[in-house]
Amino acid sequence: MPSPISRKALVTGSSGFIGYHLCKRLLADGWQVVGIDALTDYYDVRLKTRRQGELLQNRGFQTVTERIETPGALDRLFTDHRPDAVIHLAAQAGVRYSIENPESYVNANLVGTFRVLEAARAVPPAHLLLASTSSVYGASAEMPYAETAKSDTQMSFYAATKKANEAMAHSYAHLFGLPTTMFRFFTVYGPWGRPDMALFKFTKAILEGAPIDIYNHGDMARDFTYVDDLVDGIVRLINVAPVRPGNAEEIAEGDSLSPVAPWRVVNIGNSEPVQLMDFIAAIEDAIGKPAIRNMMDMQPGDVPATWADADLLHRLTGYTPQTKVADGVARFVSWYRDFYDV
Repeated sequence: MPSPISRKALVTGSSGFIGYHLCKRLLADGWQVVGIDALTDYYDVRLKTRRQGELLQNRGFQTVTERIETPGALDRLFTDHRPDAVIHLAAQAGVRYSIENPESYVNANLVGTFRVLEAARAVPPAHLLLASTSSVYGASAEMPYAETAKSDTQMSFYAATKKANEAMAHSYAHLFGLPTTMFRFFTVYGPWGRPDMALFKFTKAILEGAPIDIYNHGDMARDFTYVDDLVDGIVRLINVAPVRPGNAEEIAEGDSLSPVAPWRVVNIGNSEPVQLMDFIAAIEDAIGKPAIRNMMDMQPGDVPATWADADLLHRLTGYTPQTKVADGVARFVSWYRDFYDV
């Protein structure tokens, strides 16, 4: 793999699930890492503080506990550290929670991303990378999802804020020449995962002998992506900062590179959708115990299937995520048993 374009990275959401794994990988690769995380109580703060404590054992890591939407917080970090790469992961996550508390998504996802863009405009990094989501594809029935396909039918407010982030970042890339890559995640799972995600909830319930809620009566599929594969994709993309093309004819077919800005969007997914019932079977196998199944109707804002076209990621980096669900689930269950001593 090429050597990093820089040695100092700023990671927002550094104590989150993905942020924690990304910081660990960057530190292992020799980067100095500055993190910022608000340690909000959307889920168990103890899990976030444990992740943060693990990272702080490395002298190359330092962190600030602050909301990214707080005026001046990011400006100070950019000015003090002048990061070469910025990976913006901080967000209010969750499709269903966005129905109950949409204002938190306005603050964290819209205002917070605006603060990141403003700070990057004042102190430009060599590459700005921002997290989006497969949820932006919404009601699209054209699968596998390709980055160049139309994505204007978001099904949740969470997805709408992420699509807005893509548009906001494009405008800053065009206006201020900021090399920017958006990456769309596909159902990330693995050790240290979020308690509001299906794998965590199912594992906990099965071990406790409680029923699990299975939406759309199990007729769903997801392109589950193991967290280490996702991080590998992000780290490789750091080295592929987009360059504004001279004209649209220079853009290769299938490349999402903007014709008017150094901006690109890239899927990071396993390219292998798994049926929900098969995912549950993998959890049962890893635990050695069957689930008590509570079949339910589809939840508002959800989609029946996701499936990534990861060809662009491979063309740009030579990498394709490949961890099998059975292996990734087994690693999560092993971590869960150890972490919670069950």
